[in-house]
Amino acid sequence: MLANTNDHELYMRKALSMAELGYENGEVPVGAVLVCEGKIITKAHNQTELLHDATAHAEMIAITSACAHFNSKYLKDCVLYVSLEPCPMCAAALYWTQIKTVVWGAGDEKRGFSLFQPHLLHPSTEMVPGIMAEESRLLMKQFFRERRV
Repeated sequence: MLANTNDHELYMRKALSMAELGYENGEVPVGAVLVCEGKIITKAHNQTELLHDATAHAEMIAITSACAHFNSKYLKDCVLYVSLEPCPMCAAALYWTQIKTVVWGAGDEKRGFSLFQPHLLHPSTEMVPGIMAEESRLLMKQFFRERRV
C-alpha cells in the first residue's frame, strides 16, 4: 500500500480528472487510474455510451489495459484508484486479478459491490474507501442533475 493519504489524494485527483473527461463526453463520470510501484500504468473513464457496451466501465478498461501492459492476468502489486465504488461486475473482475489495493472515492448507495457482497474482492485485496469522496459525489450529482432538466 502507498505510504500516506497524500499519495492517495494525488492519484485520486487523476482518477477524478478522468471522470471529468468522461463527463465531457456524455459518460457517467467515473474515472480510474491503475498504479504499480508508484508509476501510473493506465488511466480510463467510462465508455459505455461511446462503445455501446454496458461492460465498458472505467475499471474494466483499466484492468484490460494493465493486464495487456504486464502480459499477465494478475495485478498483485497494483493499486486501482476509482472515483466511485466499483459495481459487482468490476469487483468480480478485480477479484480475478488479485489486485493488491482498491481505493475509491464516493460510495455507490445504489449499485456498489458492498451492498450486494461485501467480500466480493479477493481476500488479500485491501480496500480504502472515501478518498476525496465529496468531490466525486458532487461530480456525479451535477451530471445527473443536468440530465433531469
